[in-house]
Amino acid sequence: MKLETFDFNIGGITMINLLKPLSFIPAILMMYMIYSFSADNGTTSSDLSYKVSEQIVVTANQLISLNLSNEQISYYKQRIHYAVRKAAHMTEYACLAVAIAFPLYVYGIRGIWLMILTGSICITYATLDEYHQSFVAGRTASKKDVAIDSIGMILGVIVVRIVGWTGRMTVFRPRRKRKRRK
Repeated sequence: MKLETFDFNIGGITMINLLKPLSFIPAILMMYMIYSFSADNGTTSSDLSYKVSEQIVVTANQLISLNLSNEQISYYKQRIHYAVRKAAHMTEYACLAVAIAFPLYVYGIRGIWLMILTGSICITYATLDEYHQSFVAGRTASKKDVAIDSIGMILGVIVVRIVGWTGRMTVFRPRRKRKRRK
């Protein structure tokens, strides 16, 4: 029994095999969060992104000492609103890609297959999410949003690949076996 590697054996099943399915929980939670945002009606969704846009402008105003008036803050809030909404889409799907790629990696999927499977799952979910939005008051399905979601997914997969490569080159690099002297 190796405590440091979680290689416990319980009834013929190792602890690692018991914990592996739990690696899907972040992906499921991320999917639920995306679904919840998509279930908001058009007004609620728009109000949320306007609040975020306003907070960005107000924070920039304070940090850079722009001394913007309330009218100017409102103007810039309107100007960045679209970009904030689309950045939210990309961020959600970048996080989803990371959350999906991790359990796939745990189950031994690596390299190009990790990217293809993660991408397929994310794009399928983005398409189904847009279809779901078509039934929500004040919302519509958009191919453009699926494309934007896909950009976020690609960024998430790139992050996973960089972290995986960095880990293999540093922390998880196989150690060379030392020759034992007799």
